[in-house]
Amino acid sequence: MIRTPVAGSETRTIVVVGKESVGKSQLISSLTGRSAGETNFRGSTVVVERYRSGNTEYIDTPGILRSSDTETTRLALAALAANDVVLLVIQTTSLDQDLSDMLPLVVGKRGAVVVTHWDKVQSGQDAERTIERLAADAGVDVIPLDARRLSDSNRQAIAMATNTPLEFQKGSLTARAGWRIEPKPGWLEHRIVGPLLAILLLLLPLLATIYGANSAADILHPIVSSWFEPAIATVNASWPSWLRIVLTAQQAEFGYGLLNMGPFLLVWALPTVLLFALILGAYKASGLIERINVALHPLVRPFGLSGRDVVRVMMGFGCNVPAVISTRSCSSCSRGPAISAIAFGSACSYQLPATLAVLSAAAIATGTSALWLTWLFLTYLLGTTLVYLKFTSGAQARSSQNVLMTPSRPFMQWPTLSALWREAWGTVRQFLLLAMPVFIAICITASLLAHVGALDLASRVLGPVMALFDLPAPAALAVVLASIRKDGILLLAADAGPSFALTAAQALTAVYLAGVLLPCLVTAMTIGRETGWKATSKLLARQAGFATLFALILAWGGRWLV
Repeated sequence: MIRTPVAGSETRTIVVVGKESVGKSQLISSLTGRSAGETNFRGSTVVVERYRSGNTEYIDTPGILRSSDTETTRLALAALAANDVVLLVIQTTSLDQDLSDMLPLVVGKRGAVVVTHWDKVQSGQDAERTIERLAADAGVDVIPLDARRLSDSNRQAIAMATNTPLEFQKGSLTARAGWRIEPKPGWLEHRIVGPLLAILLLLLPLLATIYGANSAADILHPIVSSWFEPAIATVNASWPSWLRIVLTAQQAEFGYGLLNMGPFLLVWALPTVLLFALILGAYKASGLIERINVALHPLVRPFGLSGRDVVRVMMGFGCNVPAVISTRSCSSCSRGPAISAIAFGSACSYQLPATLAVLSAAAIATGTSALWLTWLFLTYLLGTTLVYLKFTSGAQARSSQNVLMTPSRPFMQWPTLSALWREAWGTVRQFLLLAMPVFIAICITASLLAHVGALDLASRVLGPVMALFDLPAPAALAVVLASIRKDGILLLAADAGPSFALTAAQALTAVYLAGVLLPCLVTAMTIGRETGWKATSKLLARQAGFATLFALILAWGGRWLV
């Protein structure tokens, strides 16, 4: 074995590749002690994460699924082709299979193999000799370790292997470890109990987020409002009119200027995104999410989704933007249905609290249970989303041959705080860096449209149409504004009561139509960037048609429920 030192330069780059959930991110984080910086890869809209430590930059690529045509797999392979030094990360539990699948991809590159989850193997001379045989056959360093607890010897071995890397010359090995380690099946693997438990575990983040966001709002709202009220008063009293239009625009009881929306963002949107991201982060870091995926797959396949896609749809309840972006790791046949499900059925951190506020106000005014109205809304939203997917997803996505791409049952482990935050921070960062700038632009656009009378005109034109849905004409403005920003649903409620008289059934119809007719502009623009504007236009037209039909059914049938 001939070691060739890496050519001296200011920064040396090491690309880290491997299958999903093998511990790549945890390994790099443990090596560097730093958080990731997200950047576009060679002009692509897809991003990779980069970690810097001294003069070394580690590129953390998305997990590779060899049988997949996902956008993230294409990205990982492109990053691999563009870099010479490689850390190939495989897991102990499926050592032979991972080597067989991944070695052909790195032939001709230089680097080393890192074997994670070594704590799952009984240590001893037999295990050590197995690693020595594999290393001798592969012709490169093979380094076994626990990525969460790196020892000094692990760090030294990786440093030597990447400073003077050996070349990957073989795409297959004759030596084998001869083991495959899987945890015993649990309740999630039970044929009947498993899917039910998986559904409950997916609903838990939603219910916990709703409760947590409401609890946080009770505490934060008076505090945050007191911060913004003096600024709003100052702007209205002495600032130029063109700034007042943008900062403190008012439409009836609803303010949609940047300062008006400040409390809503800090009280509702950000806590909702953060809570949801932390819970899903715990699911991912613990390995629970992979088991949920497998349990749900048979249930959602008839609707064009895989089990892996359901989690991305649930992410939309925190924020649609990172949820849509995360569909890059969906297969090409299921990515379209996943995006459709997010746009149609994922009530984001703007829509969900606004909907709850309106339903609560309607419940008080009509003497109905707010809990019952909320349950009816969420049940109808789920049911119509599934019907929508059943009729719009392709036959290939619904095929019984659409198997879930999960190589093995993962071990469960308690997530570390660093792993939990690393998983959650990705979602929060996308919300702050991608959703927020667009939100600000839309605030300004909506303010200008209101100033020139465009929103009032649209609501007057659509007012007579509301009669088709058994809704009063003033509901049109909420539908129009909710198509720009989902918090426009709040126009249906002012202070602690409805803005105008609504029955409980009308309130359900109004929030459903406003929330589902079209995705908000932030989501629509994200889908357009991800899939192209022609495909997005078709999606919007299709969603509007189905949402109209479902809203009509709710409008004239809902009175039998409440």
